[in-house]
Formats: sequence, structure tokens, C-alpha cells
Amino acid sequence: MKFMKIAVFILLCCLSSKSVLSSPGRYNAIFNFGNSLSDTGNFLLTGALALPGVKNLPYGETFFHHATGRCSDGRLIIDFIAEAFGLPYLPPYLAVAKGPPIRTGVNFAVVGATALDPSFFSAQEIALWTNDSLSVQLGWFQNMKSSLCTTKRECEEYFKKSLFLVGEIGGNDYIFPFLSGRTVEQLRPLVPQIVGAITRATSMLIEEGAVDLLVPGQFPVGCSALFLTLFQSPNVSAYDPTTGCLKAYNALFQYHDNYLQQELQKLREEYPHARIMYADYYGASVPIYRTPKEYGFYGGALRACCGGGGPYNLNNSARCGDPGSTVCKDPSAFVDWDGIHLTESAYHLIAKGLLYGGFTSPPLLL
Repeated sequence: MKFMKIAVFILLCCLSSKSVLSSPGRYNAIFNFGNSLSDTGNFLLTGALALPGVKNLPYGETFFHHATGRCSDGRLIIDFIAEAFGLPYLPPYLAVAKGPPIRTGVNFAVVGATALDPSFFSAQEIALWTNDSLSVQLGWFQNMKSSLCTTKRECEEYFKKSLFLVGEIGGNDYIFPFLSGRTVEQLRPLVPQIVGAITRATSMLIEEGAVDLLVPGQFPVGCSALFLTLFQSPNVSAYDPTTGCLKAYNALFQYHDNYLQQELQKLREEYPHARIMYADYYGASVPIYRTPKEYGFYGGALRACCGGGGPYNLNNSARCGDPGSTVCKDPSAFVDWDGIHLTESAYHLIAKGLLYGGFTSPPLLL
């Protein structure tokens, strides 16, 4: 089965990187919750104080040709999913909250957002980039709901034709503690709590009328230039010989993903009328890290395209977009964009794996 998945994925990746097959009409709207992996501008509208570089080029240089608040050189997975269903790119909630209703969908994701509430982290003296956690984003959705539909029947009909993406969310719940000095052993016991926040959000959306929900797992953070730089080890056994990634961090995120899948199965039993899909971001991206050149990433998978130097082109004193940083000539040849986020080309490839390559269970496209 795993071989068949990878074979289908490789076949689909041979398609032109300039187009994604579309299936317009399946969904009339998309509502997205999450963090920097899918934020299309909310963080920018709050001032982007913790990541000022995202306000300027080279962010957005490839597709939009200006900074949009997306943490990449171009489009994100959420953009490619919208394209696949013939829908417009999702506007950030903070840009449309006071305007007329946007019936094709809205993006509530915010760079730096966590699944757990900020109070959890402040109690442990762990600094965050934003207080707009998952619960805040759910509140935004509830505030907007009355402008989208009024009666219960109207809401049922409208949301029946809508796709809800609950994440990716939860990654920052581990990343910020790691950056504050916590260890894998200290964070592993938090997995049930973090996953619980995600599944409660999923349940709440179903209670609000959502029927089709896509809940992604985590990316292999041990493959990011940020972690490879900050947590480098002299011990060769700390690294996966097939990818060069840090094994312990990836193992934690795999544990998170396995736990999330178990809890999603419980939700399926509780809400048999809902279609709860799991998006395997980890599985869709690992083949790229193993053989990046086979997928056209001749710049490699582990070194950031945009950064301030060093073995992985990651320097916290000169982050992407800051003075002293440089950007590669061809972002499409790189997997890693700025040390923690991916390039448009990498996101495009992963999106095709989710849509057509068998990395969504049950399948997103029937």
C-alpha cells in the first residue's frame, strides 16, 4: 500500500508544476484555521511585529510579486486547494470582517498561532508571536457565521457545500517551547493536550454545521533549516541517514500525527454524518526530503533559499527579508524557503500529493 501511494505520488509529480487539475463545483466555500503554513494575511494586518520581514519582498516574489503576508515566495497549500476547486484565494478574516459577507470562504489562520491558549504558555514563561490562537480563530468564525446564513436550514445547506480546514495547527505548540529550551522528553506528554485542542475545535465546527473537514498532521520539523541549525548534534546517529533530518524531533511529530489519527477516528464514530479527513503532510513531504533532485529540487531540501548564511543558510540575526539576508536566484529549486516554511514549488508538490496522490484519508477528491 505504501509503495502504491508513493508510485501514484511520483506519477502525479511529473505533471507540470504550473497547473493543478481542478474539480470545480465540489465545494462552494472554504474556511481555514491555522498558523503560518496557511495564513494569507491576518498576521500582516496585525503589524507582523515578530516577523517584520514578511511585510516585504522577497516574500511573495514568485507568484504575487509583492508581499501578501504569506510565509513563502508564493502560494501555499491552501491556495492550491482553492485552485483545485475553482475558488478564489481565501481573504484574511481581518481584511473582510467589517465588510459584506464573503460566501466563497475566509481564512482565519495567523502566523505563530497555537492550538492551546496563550495563557498555557505564559504560565511557563514561553514567549509567543501572537495571541490569536485556535480558540480566537473559532470565535472569529462564529462572529462571521450570522452574516453567511441565518436559519438552521440555510446554514445546513451552505455548510454542506463548504470545506473546513482545521490546520495545520499545533506545530507551534512544540516549536515555541523548543526555542525556549524545552526538550523532546518534556514535550511528549503534551501531545494529548495539544491534539485534544484540535479535536475539540473539529467537534465544535461540526456542531456549528460543518460536514466536510480536513485535519492535517505535522510536517517533519527535524528537516527544517531552523532546527538543523539550532539543534545540530555532533552525534551522527541523531540524523536520519536517508534525509539528513534530526530523528528525535521528527519522531515527536510522528507521535503527534498517530495520536491525532486515533482521536479523529473517535470523532468519526461520534459524528457519522460528517466526513472527517486526515491530511498526511508528513507522508507527502518525506519522499521529497529523501530524493529532492528527483522532484526537481536541485538546490537541495535542507538549505534555506532565503536567509543569512551558515551551513543551512539560517541566521537568526539576519532572517529572510532582514538586512544582511540573501535570496537564491531560483526558489523553485529549493524545498526550504526561509528556514521553517517551504517554497511555493514544495507546497505545490505536497498539495498535489494531498489532492491526487493518496495522502488524504479518506480521499479529498471522490
